[in-house]
Amino acid sequence: MKNIAIIMGGYSSEYKISLISGNVVYQNLDKNLYHPFRIHIFKEKWVYVDENDSEFPIDKNDFSVTLDGNKITFDCVFNAIHGTPGEDGLMQAYFELLNIPQTACDYYQAALTFNKRDLLSVLKPYGIKTAISYYLNQGDEIKIDEIIAKVGLPCFVKPNKAGSSFGISKVHTKEDLPTAIETAYKEDNEIIIESFLDGTEVSVGVINYKGKVTVLPMTEIVSENDFFDYEAKYLGKSQEITPARISDELTQKVGAIAKRAYEVLKMKGFSRSEFIIVNDEPHMLEMNTIPGMTNESLLPQQAAAAGISLQDLFSNAIELALNNN
Repeated sequence: MKNIAIIMGGYSSEYKISLISGNVVYQNLDKNLYHPFRIHIFKEKWVYVDENDSEFPIDKNDFSVTLDGNKITFDCVFNAIHGTPGEDGLMQAYFELLNIPQTACDYYQAALTFNKRDLLSVLKPYGIKTAISYYLNQGDEIKIDEIIAKVGLPCFVKPNKAGSSFGISKVHTKEDLPTAIETAYKEDNEIIIESFLDGTEVSVGVINYKGKVTVLPMTEIVSENDFFDYEAKYLGKSQEITPARISDELTQKVGAIAKRAYEVLKMKGFSRSEFIIVNDEPHMLEMNTIPGMTNESLLPQQAAAAGISLQDLFSNAIELALNNN
């Protein structure tokens, strides 16, 4: 029986969602094959949390835990941390140093995809279209007219490295731009301002399933709010339609681009890319490498539409990690 550490929590605003994702993984792991351990990773503590919610410290030297005088080590880590340090490469590099297999992509791919501007600039030469963008680092002079001349209105202001739509604003007027920039800087010291793409938004899960790169049925997102923000994502303020209501031809086109991005980046494990289709041309917004695993999350919905149960999805991720090592 393999010991599996399910890491959850993290250091960002997304920690609550990560705890839900981690618990869904914990509940759905095949207990005949694996012995799952819930590991909470926070800035102030790394702990194993047992059935009674008692906490036992993790020894960071070798990522072990001592229970009743017995030292327990782990055969594999299931990474369910959204945001830093689970999605930006820090945990991936740590486990690589300790030679412990883990279910996410490698540290370089995690760091690259977590940085929206770097990801899009790497994919651009492969013909993958994106929104027009303008970049700001904290401390830069904010030239409002120059920004609007480049990206137009309405536009989106986003933290460069944050997930779950934290810190994102849709800006309709010139006057609202400074406030939106301030909001984004609360989440990150780099921001990205993008032109508004008026089209159909789809989310595309690409995973390695049984050794084969597989595009899952995609989800069309119809937000009741002004855009697919935190409320729309987690508080039911959106319609998520899987499979998306787009033609077979367009489905193939978007799927091929999402798959190409996965392969070009030498991805492993789970990925979920967001696209907006304008005049039949898919424009990529971002790629998530630790997508939500809650029962409401998109990737589990897509896997279900492909006939893959959560138990299969999670077992597959663990087996691929163990075989890759």
